[in-house]
This record gives sequence, C-alpha cells and structure tokens, in this order.
Amino acid sequence: MTDQDDSTRGIARPKARGPRMLIALIVFQILCSAFFVVDIIEDFAAGDAVFSHMLPELGATLGLFVGLVFEVRALLHLLRRQAVMEKSLGVAAGALGALMEDYFRQWGLTPSEADVAAFTIKGFTIAEIAAMRGSAEGTVKTHLNAIYRKAGVQGRGQLVSVLIEDLLNAPLVPAGGPVDAGTATKV
Repeated sequence: MTDQDDSTRGIARPKARGPRMLIALIVFQILCSAFFVVDIIEDFAAGDAVFSHMLPELGATLGLFVGLVFEVRALLHLLRRQAVMEKSLGVAAGALGALMEDYFRQWGLTPSEADVAAFTIKGFTIAEIAAMRGSAEGTVKTHLNAIYRKAGVQGRGQLVSVLIEDLLNAPLVPAGGPVDAGTATKV
C-alpha cells in the first residue's frame, strides 16, 4: 500500500521531519559559529580586541558549540531509536505474516481465499479487494464467506482478533531466535 492509498483511505501517516529539522538546525548553528569565529579572529588581527565587545562574542560562540554537541547527540539518539523501531516493526510484520500463513494453511484456504483474507486483515474494503484482484465484488464476498466458515468466525472483526490475540499472547522474538509460526499459540 502506498502513501497515496493511505491518504485516500483516511489514514494519517506521520511525517519524518525530526532528523531533517535537527540536521538543518545543526547546519545553521555551524554557519553562525563560523561567522563568530571569523569575526573574533578578524578583531584580534586588526587589534580591535576590546574585552567588552569580545566577551559576548566568545559567549555566543561557546553557546553555539555546546548547542551543537547536544544537537548532534540528540540526532544520533533519534536515528538509533528510529532504527530500533523499524526493526521492531519489521519483526512484528514478519510475525503477523508468518502467523497468517500458518492459519491459512491450518484452515485449508485456497490461494485465492488466502489472498482475499490477507487483504481483509489489512483493512481493505470488498470493493478495493475486488479492484486489486480484478474480480467481481460478489466473488470476493463468496471467498469471504468461505474464509469465515473455515476459520470458524462470524466476520472481519473476529478474523482479525484471532491473529491479534496470538500476537499479543506470544513474544515476537522467542529466546531461540526468529519467529516460528508453527509454535504460535492457536485459539
């Protein structure tokens, strides 16, 4: 699903402005620091080094450098945190995908039914699924009825809850390593 698809479905996607804004601020502070350093050097070279004039410039320059150190540390922390979150999201998506495939096999879904079930779990409407699959809405409804019957559920909500319940009850990454869908708890 693309960002455009999300916007047409009313799903707000957060903008990743944090790192870019910090980088822009760091670059701006580097330019300001460079200006003050050059000004201080020129004042010393010209012999115009007046203590009352130099003290604020030295303080401002020092403040900019200290700010740069904190901003670079914050940026590095933000990037590390983003990497951990992306990895966790990948693990969760992999766990959900493996769990879905395991259930689909257990329920004996046909490839078409598994495809429709996956789209349904992802939140697509019947019309959207029909359009993506190039089939009629009636065909999708027929597949959904077969899926619900084979899964022993009454509808979309229960179908999703079966998967979510398993994900919430089991660790995403067992002590032994990657997720094994065959070891997931079944409802």
